Amino acid sequence: MFDGYKLLRDDNVLVTTPGGEIVAIVAADEAGADIEELEGLLVPGLINCHCHLELSHLKNVIPPHTGLVEFLCSVVTKRGFAAGLIQEEIEKAAKEMYNNGIAAVGDICNTADAVKVKSESPIRWQSFIEVLSFTDAKAMENMAHYKTVLDTHNKMLPAPNSNVLTPHAPYSISPETFDLLNMATEGKIISIHNQEHPAEDELYKTGGGDYLKLFKIFGVEKSPFPITGKSSIRSYLPHFKNGQTIFLIHNTYMPQQDIAFANNYANENGLKLVYCLCPNANLYIENKLPDVEKFIEFNCHMVLGTDSYSSNWQLSIAREIQTLHHRFPSIELETILQWATSNGAKALRWDNELGSFEKGKKPGVTLLANDLSSSVRII
Repeated sequence: MFDGYKLLRDDNVLVTTPGGEIVAIVAADEAGADIEELEGLLVPGLINCHCHLELSHLKNVIPPHTGLVEFLCSVVTKRGFAAGLIQEEIEKAAKEMYNNGIAAVGDICNTADAVKVKSESPIRWQSFIEVLSFTDAKAMENMAHYKTVLDTHNKMLPAPNSNVLTPHAPYSISPETFDLLNMATEGKIISIHNQEHPAEDELYKTGGGDYLKLFKIFGVEKSPFPITGKSSIRSYLPHFKNGQTIFLIHNTYMPQQDIAFANNYANENGLKLVYCLCPNANLYIENKLPDVEKFIEFNCHMVLGTDSYSSNWQLSIAREIQTLHHRFPSIELETILQWATSNGAKALRWDNELGSFEKGKKPGVTLLANDLSSSVRII
């Protein structure tokens, strides 16, 4: 058993109410005769901190290993799917995550396509309403558009679920839009796709690079972003100064010096940074993983995500755990399990109920296969 913080010996027994509330963890000789024994690793409900549920209809549509820029161009241009099919695939993906023992999801939304499914799902959702706004001239107009998407989420997904505007990525948000998002998200949890590709830094350092291909799809012939001569995170993070918790997603090409900069800036300006890894999506798109050990060296708050069916073979936190465990054998399994449970619950501010086996909580109970290849919801 893993209680959210540490691995326990085999002679421990988890005691819950029929409804899943944690009563206690006791020694086997104190638990009585009616003990259910399960083969595998018992863990709290898993926390998927980054997903795009509304892209579930793109499963097996975009081939692996295209590279990020070509992948993004494919996501933007592959349209024309029937609304009924989109809803069907969203529903299937949400059920899959629930049955796989995922208790909470940080979900990226460009539309309200997934709201109905999420409103009927037993999963707890943090909906990040993702703003794209390439130019300052369109900043107010684009913010108003995504505010309508946010309003729909607030109407259909009230507390304990959470909904917030959030920036998409450094290559899709203009300076004024960053400032507007800073004002709109004081004290809230937001996310941003961070340093997924070397071209992201090149865009800010020189104004060139592969992202110009993506801009042309939107009718933008040259980079609309300021040339700062700095990396992307050094260019955009100073826009935020209102006590936000910021999920940095992917971080595949984030160098050590930028981790140090980001952590120092956050500490000096009252921000909290959360580093979210989606290893199987990184392998699907770029066939590359971040240098995970360096985030541990800087004592970063780490969590896990699956990304979407456009960029992954499955929506399984168990498989993300397995990939990290196999690719980074120097990292203790206990540490990775923390990322997938208590760290995720704390980052999403739901650790009063989720993420660990503690008396009074209802975190869900998940059984991981011994080889970490699969998971199943128990309670």
